Amino acid sequence: QVQLVESGGGLVQPGGSLRLSCAASGFTFSRYPMNWYRQAPGKERELVASIAGTGSSANYADSVKARFTISRDNAKNTVYLQMNSLKFEDTAIYYCNFKDFRNNYWGQGTQVTVSS
Repeated sequence: QVQLVESGGGLVQPGGSLRLSCAASGFTFSRYPMNWYRQAPGKERELVASIAGTGSSANYADSVKARFTISRDNAKNTVYLQMNSLKFEDTAIYYCNFKDFRNNYWGQGTQVTVSS
């Protein structure tokens, strides 16, 4: 069955960096665009970044452009989110996601807390 397992979250000071990973299994990873979403307390889940199946193109929310980079390694069935220059407002649970014709799949999430 499909599994998405995020890792790499933690506590970081403003201006710091974190790299999130999402290990995927149970589907043909390279066929699908992959997404990172986040959900802050009291807010709706929002799309942060997306990457094409080949990794040839990516899109970002305006709030993270020039600070976050999404990438993937199709040989390892893993998608990454490099987060630099972190701000207080980046605090959220970060989720890995993809969609096929039947379902919308989510990982369990990883907590990112930006605090001084």
